[in-house]
Amino acid sequence: MAHVTITRQDYRAAVIGTGFMGRVHARAIAVAGGSLAGIAGSTPERAREAAADLRAATVFDDLDAAFDAADVVHVCVPNHLHAPIALAAIAAGKHVVCEKPLATDAETARVMTEAAQDAGVVATVPFVYRFHPMVREARARVASGRIGRLTLAHGSYLQDWLLRPGDDNWRVDADKGGALRAFGDIGSHWCDLLEFVSGDSITAVNAQLATANRQRSGRDVSTEDIVTLQFATAGGMVGSTVISQVSAGRKNRLLLEISGTESTIAFDQEQPETLWLGGRDQNAILMRDPEHLSPDAARLARVPAGHAQGYQDCFDAFVADTRAAIGALAKGTDAPEGLPTFADGLRAARIAEAVFASGRARDWAEVPR
Repeated sequence: MAHVTITRQDYRAAVIGTGFMGRVHARAIAVAGGSLAGIAGSTPERAREAAADLRAATVFDDLDAAFDAADVVHVCVPNHLHAPIALAAIAAGKHVVCEKPLATDAETARVMTEAAQDAGVVATVPFVYRFHPMVREARARVASGRIGRLTLAHGSYLQDWLLRPGDDNWRVDADKGGALRAFGDIGSHWCDLLEFVSGDSITAVNAQLATANRQRSGRDVSTEDIVTLQFATAGGMVGSTVISQVSAGRKNRLLLEISGTESTIAFDQEQPETLWLGGRDQNAILMRDPEHLSPDAARLARVPAGHAQGYQDCFDAFVADTRAAIGALAKGTDAPEGLPTFADGLRAARIAEAVFASGRARDWAEVPR
């Protein structure tokens, strides 16, 4: 579906949270043709300090003022604050973009999802790796049957930003980030990408959780640094993935490989301009070239081949599709296909709870539908 043309005033956004993700959201709002009505931070002073960086003319001292000024609320705060802010925005009749994980437990994620549905607002979650053109190309090739019947999926999501005991962040604390840290933060991305590309759903998991650094900044740590996961899917695939925030040298390496009875396809987020295509007789590297991609992939390829696109481009496209969905809602037409919504955030929360239960029991756990 082509982007819906709406006026700039139809996407007046308030960004709640002024850290790294707040900056990413603010830029994406501008690129998508929206306007930043203003920002709110953990304190008005911190918001004022960040205002120039986020190009915000207004700093809101409270949420009510932010809601009054905006049509869309972007929630970019620590995980334990997602639900109260998003639910308040929905109650005020606002569309919501909420960072993931949507909530620190599946029941709260369900409440949030149903609240958005009942209110009739657009509510999205930035599983933005869906917006790499080559991810859409992989999805189109799977859907067309060119990979054959899917049999195996595997990969990893590896980072090193919490490698050392002195590395610290609010996400480490279970009361702020949730009981699952590495899986909730980045494992959720991997599982969403698997289900999105394959069109299949994880039905059962067997997880091991490990904490490499039992103490950080002089305090005990209960959340995991590493998850190894086996899984089974409704369509008959088996597979595994490794999630780590303590893998030295790996900065943001999300790798997904899916094999079928005809061929294999692999995407590496650190090399997002290509897909690896595996065959019995020969292999190939497919470059991102909008002239030779499926329609949905070509739609997201915003610059010619050879001009690299990356993470921020994905975020820009995600916000543009959120904006288009708001316009489509007003017109009674369909939102852009593939836009991740609160329902996808709820799905991720249910998988995370199954992973946590499996890790504690050291046994398989079913994933609720």
